[in-house]
Amino acid sequence: MRLRVATWNINSVRLRHEQVARFVAESGTDVLCLQEIKCREGEFPRQAFADMGLMHLKIAGQKGWHGVAIASRLPIKDAPGLAVCREGHARCVSGVIAGVEVQNFYIPAGGDTPDRALNPKFDHKLDFYERLTALMAPRDPSAPLLLAGDFNIAPGEHDVWSHRQMSRIVSHTPIEVAAMAELKASLGFTDLVREAVPDPQKLFSWWSYRAANFRASNRGLRLDHLWASPGLMGAARGDGRVSAQVHDRVREWERPSDHTPVTVDLQV
Repeated sequence: MRLRVATWNINSVRLRHEQVARFVAESGTDVLCLQEIKCREGEFPRQAFADMGLMHLKIAGQKGWHGVAIASRLPIKDAPGLAVCREGHARCVSGVIAGVEVQNFYIPAGGDTPDRALNPKFDHKLDFYERLTALMAPRDPSAPLLLAGDFNIAPGEHDVWSHRQMSRIVSHTPIEVAAMAELKASLGFTDLVREAVPDPQKLFSWWSYRAANFRASNRGLRLDHLWASPGLMGAARGDGRVSAQVHDRVREWERPSDHTPVTVDLQV
């Protein structure tokens, strides 16, 4: 069975659930990991998701800020929650779908100053990565595990519009890239999107609202990720190759999120 999994920082699910329905219908998505839902659990538009066929939900909501959710066509079993946010924000939600553990994250953006001592938000971001890395390291790499979400780091020089300029800006600084690499190495994760679309092709999933025409300026970053444990790579290479893509056309829709969905196909 093909299971198409998407991650999308929706930047308010109540504002954009109609766009979610359009995307799900056009893309054939079976499991959708959302970040920045910006609502409490009781405010989540459940009926709209039931109408689009994603009737099974796991929600970690928060008033006005943050918040994550998993919506699925298939039942979602419980999976261990991960206590990785020292501030107690709703930034992680988990579940097991068709035998695959899915951990969906909205990792802190980190503010503007890339200095842990001067910027508590940046310290929080790196602390989040360090806690998550410590939790992943002792796990069984043969177990099928998918990490999904807005990781708020663009790791490679081809994941940013300008490696030289962005190396001094939060989201692509050397200390962040190193923290992300440690997380990736902790369990031997594979970056599924880069497996499907290798360097040196430029690939972005986020564009600032400041640009009147995001395609013309094309100053994007690849902040949204889908990572597979070694035990999930058989499912990710079901037909011999990884099938993953960034759906950048969604960024052209009216009143879009500044992020665009990213999908991967799993054979489960």
